[in-house]
Amino acid sequence: MHIDANDLPQQIVRALQQVCGQGPVALHEPRFSGQEWEYLKACLDSTFVSSVGKYVDRFEADLAAFTGAKHAIAVVNGTAALHVALLLAGVERDDEVLLPALTFAATANAVHYCGAIPHLVDSSEDSLGIDPQALRAWLGTTARREGGVCINTRTGRRIRALLPMHAFGHPCDIDGLLGVAHDFGLVLVEDAAESLGSWYQGRHTGTFGLLGTLSFNGNKTITTGGGGAILINDSALARRAKHLTTTAKLPHRWSYVHDEVGFNYRLPNINAALGCAQLEQLPGFLASKRHLFERYREAFSSIPQVRLVAEPQGCTSNYWLQTLLLDAGVEQRRDDVLDATNTAGMMTRPAWELMHRLAPYAACPTAPLPVAESLARRLINIPSSAGLA
Repeated sequence: MHIDANDLPQQIVRALQQVCGQGPVALHEPRFSGQEWEYLKACLDSTFVSSVGKYVDRFEADLAAFTGAKHAIAVVNGTAALHVALLLAGVERDDEVLLPALTFAATANAVHYCGAIPHLVDSSEDSLGIDPQALRAWLGTTARREGGVCINTRTGRRIRALLPMHAFGHPCDIDGLLGVAHDFGLVLVEDAAESLGSWYQGRHTGTFGLLGTLSFNGNKTITTGGGGAILINDSALARRAKHLTTTAKLPHRWSYVHDEVGFNYRLPNINAALGCAQLEQLPGFLASKRHLFERYREAFSSIPQVRLVAEPQGCTSNYWLQTLLLDAGVEQRRDDVLDATNTAGMMTRPAWELMHRLAPYAACPTAPLPVAESLARRLINIPSSAGLA
């Protein structure tokens, strides 16, 4: 069945209303239906509301248990987690870090905080993450290994790390990316900010690289208000992560001795209390979001010019943000769809502005981006809250 492109915006509005009812409907909002009030009151009653308290330790242990990581280090937000993870991975000033052009600005910002340079690469339409085949071909023309180090032959700089981001909760092709990292001598660090509850071939995202990072911002699958975490399997590296994120203070009953420049990145106990209650509900949130995907898939099945992005083969996505992909033939109607849906009270958003189009990163090394450019013109995020199911 063909639908007139002029009618496409209203067809999408009706499909959304079929699932969500009448507006207003937020893009993604938190759900507090567990023991949040109880844990927050206990935290307040204890007076331990800042960076020390039992809920921080519990939240870290619960995160490690859920993800299968050996250690989880809780921090103030996902960007701080990524900043420290890159430092621990050995990223230094004037290094280059490979990352997708199709990502949120925080991914590139964390690289910049290290004094390093984002090196922007293309994505795959299947996963929305870095395409390992395209990356391998690009590095084959722009990089060489020299003494175990990957060098950008065009800039002369070291390419230190590969930083994939699991877009909207869909796992990247991790096996392919691990192969590229191995062959070119790169450290793999995962930006799993959006993919808590996503699995690649039965293993949680964020646990494949040397380090992985999570975010618990208010719009994420679970929230601590603000917050993030570093996932680590190496115990020595985990101890160093905790040291760096707590101002590099040496343990002592009363003395304040700091043995290096650290960061005041520790997650407050009161935020961790909220996170413990949220994490208890995570399996239910994930089931609801999967059910929401199925309802959307049925609602949009009669609109041939639109595809709902599904989890890649062999993966289990958390469906953090449900995503429509317009056919290339109707991509020029994207903004009309955004206008019609938001006017109807259904909050929708386009993909992020590609990193090479942002002023701070316009001069960064950039691979050809045919897929990322196409995806940016065609992606639309639609209401995705767990409560909608």
